[in-house]
Formats: sequence, structure tokens, C-alpha cells
Amino acid sequence: MNMSRQAGPRYLEVADALRNEIEGYVAGDYLPSELQLAQRYAVNRHTLRRAVDVLVAEGRVLRHQGRGTCVLPTPIVYPVHAGSTYSKTLAGMGLRSQAVLLNRSQRPAKADEAKELALSGQEQVVEITTLRLLNELPISLIVHCFPSRRAQALDAYQGGSLRSHLEQKAIALTRASTLIGARAPSQQEALQLLMPRHTPVLSIRTLSRDAQGQPFELSNSISRADRFKYHVISGDQHEQ
Repeated sequence: MNMSRQAGPRYLEVADALRNEIEGYVAGDYLPSELQLAQRYAVNRHTLRRAVDVLVAEGRVLRHQGRGTCVLPTPIVYPVHAGSTYSKTLAGMGLRSQAVLLNRSQRPAKADEAKELALSGQEQVVEITTLRLLNELPISLIVHCFPSRRAQALDAYQGGSLRSHLEQKAIALTRASTLIGARAPSQQEALQLLMPRHTPVLSIRTLSRDAQGQPFELSNSISRADRFKYHVISGDQHEQ
């Protein structure tokens, strides 16, 4: 049986050709128009769109309505260790990141939050949701929870690095634990991250403590799995 790609669907052949073509592009470049690509590969526009759909699902390109199809950067290898912080780590890689404040609220703590943050009685949490942009493209959603009794340090926060904001208040946090998983995004999450719903996200649950060892922040983030890889570094390795 002939298992060569030539025996397969035409759109997969075009997807292969496009993969090779975009290797010569720089992240942020736009592909030629659908009409130009369809003519180049001698296919109709429906076949061309299916080929581009494959690259979108792989996280290689992103469609911008009214602007075209943009080439995405290769996945980022993000080091996870006790002292790692999102903004500083990405800045150290020469990447431009932003944190946009989406929502702030105060609510009763859930049972698991109360346990991890060592809350007592009916103590509440302040929840802050941020959207992380990397080179102006959405890449992560983060829900930060803080004990309400300690959240006054965040009253003036309007966006940007939360860790830097806290450091300006003389509050230094250290990552105590990190739980990494994967799941499908909700419809709203997929819209916010400009990604297909069938593409998985990495879920990261992190507990951070202050200089006195007290739980201060519990964060739950989701990141595009096609844009991020996490490298977990032990304490000894990080010291080296």
C-alpha cells in the first residue's frame, strides 16, 4: 500500500508546503493573501483555507480578521523555579510582555483556596484576573487569589506585573508549589486567547509565600500549549 503524502488529501500537501515556506518568515510576518496562495499551489480557496487551518491548530500561524494570517513565534521554554516571575523571566529572554487587568472582586474563599491559603472561618479572598500579552498577542489568562486581610497592598494595582507591584510595597514572594496539567479551554477562554477550542491549554496552579513563609497568593493560570513549554528546575540546578 502506498502511504506517501501524495495519496492523501490535497490540503495536507499544501499544509506541508506552507510549513516549509514559513520557515523563512520572521514571527509577526504575514502570509500572502488567500488568493495569492491558492494560485501558487493551484488549489481552490476552500482547500487553501483547510491547509491554513492545520497550521492554525498547530500554533504556527494566527488569523487576524481584516489583516491576514500572521506567523507566530516558536514555543517559549519557560523555566519554573522558586524565584521565577513571569514578567522578569520573559524580559530576560528579550520578549515584550504586558499584563492587562480584566477583573477585580472580593468573594468567599472556596474550600481548596481556604486550605492552601491557610484562611480561617469565613475569611474572603480578593480575586484579580489578568490577561498576559506577549509581543502584543494574548498568551495566558491568570486568576490570582489573595487573603482579603492582606490585599490592601493591591488597592492601587491597575495592570502590569503584579510581582513588581508587590515588591514596591516591600512584599517579596517565593513560589512554594506548582501543579501543571492540561485541559481544553472554555469558549470564553478560547476567545480571549485567540485560539481554536480544540487546541489544549496548560493549566498552572501556583502557591506563593511571603518572606515569613506565610501563604500570600494562589494563582491559577492557563497558557496556550502551542506557545509555551515549562522547564521545571530543582533548587540545586537553579543555584548552579
